[in-house]
Amino acid sequence: MLPKDLSLTHGFAVLFLFACWLLYSRVLAYFGRGSLNAQLAVVRRYWISGATRRATKPFDGILLGHIINSTAFFGSATLIVLAAVLTALARVKQIHETISQLHFVAETSLELFALAMGFLAFVLAMCFFSFTYALRKLVYVLALLGALPDKSENCPTHDDLVDATTMVLSEAIMTFNFGIRGYYYAVAALCLLVSPVLSIAVTAFVTGILFHRQLMTPTARAIQKYVEAAKSLER
Repeated sequence: MLPKDLSLTHGFAVLFLFACWLLYSRVLAYFGRGSLNAQLAVVRRYWISGATRRATKPFDGILLGHIINSTAFFGSATLIVLAAVLTALARVKQIHETISQLHFVAETSLELFALAMGFLAFVLAMCFFSFTYALRKLVYVLALLGALPDKSENCPTHDDLVDATTMVLSEAIMTFNFGIRGYYYAVAALCLLVSPVLSIAVTAFVTGILFHRQLMTPTARAIQKYVEAAKSLER
């Protein structure tokens, strides 16, 4: 049975958060042709293509290893945070009593408070699954990268192999980025414990920050300049 004080505002806050989180990459792909993610997809194509020409083959494995280590770190950290939230759920009554004494926190029932904490745990669980799936994809990339023929072998399917490897690598990075964005939206989910209106506002604010970083930061402009310069190179 749902809590009696569960309102449409709470439902909208949850739906709005998921809509922004799940549709972010699609909206960015449609409207942000020159976005940071789009430019980096081109850079990754150059990287994989260059790996078939490089004399020092272990170099690319080391680079990919750093990405794998970062993904594994975030997966482990997320699991620790998720365990902490689930532990807090076991003591939800004491936490609810403590937080209810704060004047800026909206008065809610214990059931609704527990539901909000469960929602936060669900968001973190999605982040954890994203990181573990990204890790699996990166392991696939290791196999594909190791099996790429050298450019000097004049393999007739060289470009197709490079494109396929780049695609799997880009998919792995996209899955990893989805988990990273989940941390931003976890802050909005945490705000649901205070007020659904605050959660909606934070969701909108976080989404705006993410779009700004993709399109209008010096980093995004520098990478775009890099890609434009790299297009003059024959790959």
